[in-house]
Amino acid sequence: KKRILENTAYEQIKVNTVKGRYVTTKHLQNFLTTLPNSFKTEVVGLSVQKNSIQSITFGEGSKRVLMWSQMHGNESTTTKAVLDFINLMQLQKSTAKVLKECTFKIIPILNPDGAKAYTRVNANGVDLNRDAQDLSQPESKLLRKTYEEFKPHLCFNLHDQRTIFNVGDTKKPATISFLAPAFDNDRSISKPRAASMLLIAAMNKVLQTVIPGQVGRYDDGFNANCVGDAFQMLQTPTILFEAGHFPNDYEREETRKYIYYALEAAVNAIALDTFKSFTIADYTDIPDNNKLFCDVLIKNADSIKTTLPKEGNIYVLYKEVLKEEKILFEPRLLSGQETDTVRFGHEVKDCKIPSDVTWLKDQGLLQLIQ
Repeated sequence: KKRILENTAYEQIKVNTVKGRYVTTKHLQNFLTTLPNSFKTEVVGLSVQKNSIQSITFGEGSKRVLMWSQMHGNESTTTKAVLDFINLMQLQKSTAKVLKECTFKIIPILNPDGAKAYTRVNANGVDLNRDAQDLSQPESKLLRKTYEEFKPHLCFNLHDQRTIFNVGDTKKPATISFLAPAFDNDRSISKPRAASMLLIAAMNKVLQTVIPGQVGRYDDGFNANCVGDAFQMLQTPTILFEAGHFPNDYEREETRKYIYYALEAAVNAIALDTFKSFTIADYTDIPDNNKLFCDVLIKNADSIKTTLPKEGNIYVLYKEVLKEEKILFEPRLLSGQETDTVRFGHEVKDCKIPSDVTWLKDQGLLQLIQ
């Protein structure tokens, strides 16, 4: 535990050539070309637009772990963390036990077209995480083919979640959320699903030492069209990772670190079978994540715009926009039912405080109110 909690140790592992929110296949290549021959990098298929989809396979153990990231092209945080994890596996002598016990196959970007366009969907406008039964898209077929050929004992389905998520009823952001997907409408607990729960509990124990109160549990409503649910239906323990917001970290470089910690904790627990010492209650005790946040909560906005209700609040949510290969965060005002559940802001500003008004002006938010 001590090793993964040392910030300097992570900084030595972090793949600094890949940063920020905009991550495409081309951004990975410099790092992938540095991997030793024991890390097999190959093109396993093509996207709708004929862009390459790559996998990296390494390890020599009997426990097979399949991971994929950027199934949604605009969800890049876990891709960065996966690169850090691969870097750990090639650099640290202490990982020898993991590599002896496990074999990993990782698809860092399943949706390269969506990654390039910074969209959730693929080039045909299809959400790949709703295509598990139809298998209508080449990327979906590739993932299923990889699954069938690799025959994993565990699957990690790696995603990002929006800044709106908090933990329980608290002001804590859901920096990471997990889910052991259901495999039926009753949300029954089979042996494979229980294994997913225990492994999540093992990761949560480590994460609570570095981001206490900032781990949530994602809704487990069953949807057979979702890949995690579909693989759980096939009796393979599957875990959904959701990388969320950390204060002042819109580039998701801090969250990236905590996903990396989770991955390291998970594979150590798999290699040593220590996750089996946890209980289902350890999983269910993780609070639900809820949608109680906005990005900026503006108080007493009526002092700026008199037509607003007295002492009324205004809520701002940033929209991520791709421009010249950078992600810009453009503010928009929430209205109507969008504001019904908002209770917290990652930034809270009061229009009766001059310094807060100056901040709003500098951020370009004052004109939204006026």
